[in-house]
Amino acid sequence: MSLCFSPAMNIADCIKCKGRLCGNGKFCPVIHKMRMQHKINMTAKQDFFGEAPNIFVGRFGYPNVNVGLLGTEQYDHHDDPFCWYENNFPIERIIGLRTSLINSNFKAHVKHTADKLLDVSREVSLAEKPVDVEIHLSKRPFLAININQDAMPHGPSVPLKSITLTENPKIPTRVEKIVSDTDLKAAEALRALARRNIDEHYLTRIFSAGNLGVKQERKLVPTRWSITAVDDTLSKQIIEEIQDNKTTAHQAYYGSYLGNHYLILIFPGPWSYELFETIIGEEMSFATDYENYNGRTSYAANTAGGYYAARLAILEHLRKQHGAGSVLALRFITREYWAPLGVWVVRQAARTAMKAKPLEFESQELMLTYAAAFVKKKFGVNLTALLKESKLVDNIRKQKRLNSFLA
Repeated sequence: MSLCFSPAMNIADCIKCKGRLCGNGKFCPVIHKMRMQHKINMTAKQDFFGEAPNIFVGRFGYPNVNVGLLGTEQYDHHDDPFCWYENNFPIERIIGLRTSLINSNFKAHVKHTADKLLDVSREVSLAEKPVDVEIHLSKRPFLAININQDAMPHGPSVPLKSITLTENPKIPTRVEKIVSDTDLKAAEALRALARRNIDEHYLTRIFSAGNLGVKQERKLVPTRWSITAVDDTLSKQIIEEIQDNKTTAHQAYYGSYLGNHYLILIFPGPWSYELFETIIGEEMSFATDYENYNGRTSYAANTAGGYYAARLAILEHLRKQHGAGSVLALRFITREYWAPLGVWVVRQAARTAMKAKPLEFESQELMLTYAAAFVKKKFGVNLTALLKESKLVDNIRKQKRLNSFLA
């Protein structure tokens, strides 16, 4: 099961609401979609000068995929999740920005490198700022909000006839140097760029466009896969860095962002990680994935990209604090998060939690008792039932019993 949250409403809800905004008292996604459709259909042009901040590589039909240049006539933080987070952009504003990005796309084989459109795509992906472009589409765009499980939504997809760069993209020297090294493996290149303060959003588009890796192995990477690959690669590096760090405290962190609430419990011991995701308001159900000290050997299919995004946020904090430990992350998704925006939301929500001052406990049982009471009061969820399914908690308790026998 993969938890991709969408508005908790159906046609019966619309009939009862009758435009009175009954869902949350403030905002109706149906009305907003209609307004956005009118706006895009009235303003979108078949040919336009604009700015392209990013690309989107699809995964369907792999290895023959759709490659899209995301463009808009007037750029205004359409592709800037850090700005959205820092300025508390509401979901409806983010969707408004994203749905006005036209996905001008073309077909390409992931290993095909000699192509003018792919060359332009790579230039856009490497630029640190949106690039001025002239775009000619096969037809006038009409609204189609494209929602992807891990990637950000975007507006209508229209076949691209031609595109021309009307300025020279500004590519940082530190990026150009790594990209030009055709003997450097992709994972090593990602780590090197991260050490040079290139954020994960920038890394994802660089990697997705096939700019990294040994020359003969370079290829396009679907955006959804690229996001997870970046999170996973950076996380594994941090796990290596913190493996000798010591922790003795039991700590609980809590924070939320756009209806994504995280309660993160850190236990003394070697690195291990488990994520539980629960949608509040539905019948009690959850998705979970786990890894022990040796890491995973397969994709975290139950919690998907959110697993890797939250793990990176937590590990960043542990490295900063020179800490380590076994981590139980509990994600509670409320109706406030009525439209999926991509796993960047998960990453930022987990970062918000880890920025908070933690509560410390003398024992794991005291921390778990607190967690159960907190979750019951805030979300009405019986955490005790959920924890019975936790591999991490079970392993910690078994280790405690073993240690008592050896004492």
